[in-house]
This record gives sequence, structure tokens and C-alpha cells, in this order.
Amino acid sequence: MFSQQTVTIALVITVFAATLGLAYAQRGPGGGTERLPGDVELEKGPLAANDFEKNALVVLEDIAANQRFRNVPEHDGRLLRILAQSTGAKHIVELGTSTGYSGIWFGLALKETGGKLTTYEIDQERASTARANFKRAGMEEMITIVEGDAHEEIKKLDESIDIIFLDADKTGYVDYVNKLLPHLRSGGLILAHNINPRMADPKYMEAITTNPNLETVVRGGTAITLKKN
Repeated sequence: MFSQQTVTIALVITVFAATLGLAYAQRGPGGGTERLPGDVELEKGPLAANDFEKNALVVLEDIAANQRFRNVPEHDGRLLRILAQSTGAKHIVELGTSTGYSGIWFGLALKETGGKLTTYEIDQERASTARANFKRAGMEEMITIVEGDAHEEIKKLDESIDIIFLDADKTGYVDYVNKLLPHLRSGGLILAHNINPRMADPKYMEAITTNPNLETVVRGGTAITLKKN
């Protein structure tokens, strides 16, 4: 029998995945995904609940306008924040920091949960830019950037993980999950970006859809996978 926590997380996944549409999304010109017209019509922009969020949203707007290199679109960032905060995530591991856009969305959640983000970036310049962005957003204390080849660096990680976010080299997703899955807690989530028929690695899709201990749905270009036990 599933625990109450597992049932709650499964419901969260179902509700928020459903908001992203019933059909897979195509990759858009900004590097993200296009949504169904109804999603866009019903959704409104983010609103700040306090000064911390207000500042973070200003930084996010600046990154979106001036640092568009391989960052998730706003609606995906908001989903990341919702999933992280609603599941009470204390430790998130991100593969592919870029300039820190998705990291700041996670940071908004971690501010409320009292958690931390460990994010990996192979490019020194992007890591430096992200570090500056995290500082501007007031999140430098909760976010650790690890520079270098994440395939090697994650071998050093030896602590529990609540959420794994994959947004780096697509053919590397299988290796990342194989190395990190033992550290992902029961009821934890794997979120994989750029999952559509054109970009998804077939080996990764096989790995997350044939393991009976994983439950996966794909919505809006993001694969959301629950680790059952």
C-alpha cells in the first residue's frame, strides 16, 4: 500500500501535469515549449507575495530579456517552483545551471521549505553569470554551483535528494539518473526537460517507462517521474 505522502505527491503530479495540456508540446523558438492555446488563455503572470519574491521576479525578467541562453521558459520555471514547494523539497539537484533561471524558480520554493539546491554547470562563463544572478536574487546561501563535468562530479554527492532536474546533455540523462536514483528518496521526483519526439533520448524514455518502481507522465515537453519506493 502506498504511503499518504506518496499518494499526495502523485496527486500533485497529476494536477499540475494536466495543466500543461493533453498533447505533447513542440520545441519553441526560445528553446522551451509551446502550449495549447487554452493554457495560455487561462494562465496569468506571476505575482509577488513579498519583497523577496518581487526582487526575484525582477531578476528573472532581466535574465529572460538579456540572457536567453538555454534557459527554460517562464511557464516551465513556474511549474518547477510549484512542484518543489508543494512537495516540501529540501534538496534539489539540477543538471544544467545555464545562467540560473530555473535555479531561481527553485530558489523561490526553497525559501519556503528551508531547503537547498545543488546545481551543476560545465561552462565556466555561464556558471559565473548564474552565480551573480543568484546573488542578485538573494539566493546565494541556498544554492551551490558545482563547475565541471557533472557525469564525474555527481559521483561525489552522497546525501538524500528530493527532486532531480535534468536539463543538460540529453544523451546523458540515463547516466545521470543511474548515478542519482539511489540517492532519490521514496516519493521523490525526476523532472526531465525537452522531452518530445524530436529531442527525447529513446534510451532515457525506456529507462523511466519500463522500471516498475517509476511512474512517468510527459506533459508540455517535461517528463515527470515519481520514484514509488
